[in-house]
Amino acid sequence: MAARNEPMTFAAGGDAAPVLHGVDFSGADAGGAAKIRVASRDLAAPRAAIQLGGRLDRRGLLRAVLASRDDGRRHVWRIDAPMGLPVEVVDAFGLQHDWLEVARWMHAFGSPRQWRSAVRERTRREPRRECDRAFGTPMAPMNLRVFKQTWTFVCEVLLPLADEGVRIEPVLDGRDGRVAIGEGCPASVLAAKGWPKRGYKGAGAPPAAVRADLVRRLRDDGLNIAPTAADEAIADTEGDLLDALILCSTPEPRPIPPVAAVEGWLI
Repeated sequence: MAARNEPMTFAAGGDAAPVLHGVDFSGADAGGAAKIRVASRDLAAPRAAIQLGGRLDRRGLLRAVLASRDDGRRHVWRIDAPMGLPVEVVDAFGLQHDWLEVARWMHAFGSPRQWRSAVRERTRREPRRECDRAFGTPMAPMNLRVFKQTWTFVCEVLLPLADEGVRIEPVLDGRDGRVAIGEGCPASVLAAKGWPKRGYKGAGAPPAAVRADLVRRLRDDGLNIAPTAADEAIADTEGDLLDALILCSTPEPRPIPPVAAVEGWLI
């Protein structure tokens, strides 16, 4: 299966427009412990309200992605977790510049901590990928706060979906072109729009006010967020639901460089 060279397009308001799923991911133990949040926006019906899914673990997310193949629509799953490693780490272990080989190498360690320990025995650098630099993501994939998300997203979500023929953007074409899964970053979306990208997570009045402001901005930007969904997003002190809603913003495609075939790229 070959990597894609052209960015995805997201024309709204036509029969070919996809259902866009924004997913706040969790690399927590116990499969994510039902902490994953999903918001879904039908780009073929821009005025339709965004649909909120129940809390999922990683197995539940897998089932949801696979089930989306059955309705005849296009579906794009935009998930907040790193989907690849920088070529500097790939080269340090003598791996081919091939995303699938790198993913299987990661999986062979059996757990995120064993994988990170092995990498740190070879190098303690935490380099950023080309997409991290281009989109301004907050942290590199090997960062202490992110490495569990990186490993679990690649090994427990992307690899099983690749085996099922789901397209992994932009590193693998799938057997069925209707469903694609790729990486998103709420902080990058907010930065690109010039909106506050910090201060909306946490308890108390100031973070809640920032969440309320971001919900208002998303609505002004064309997202139909129902009052109950808005209230839930504002009340969520961890910002998980708000992150999922942010990832329902229409992506702005950027040219995909060759290195994205191994490192991944954001949609």
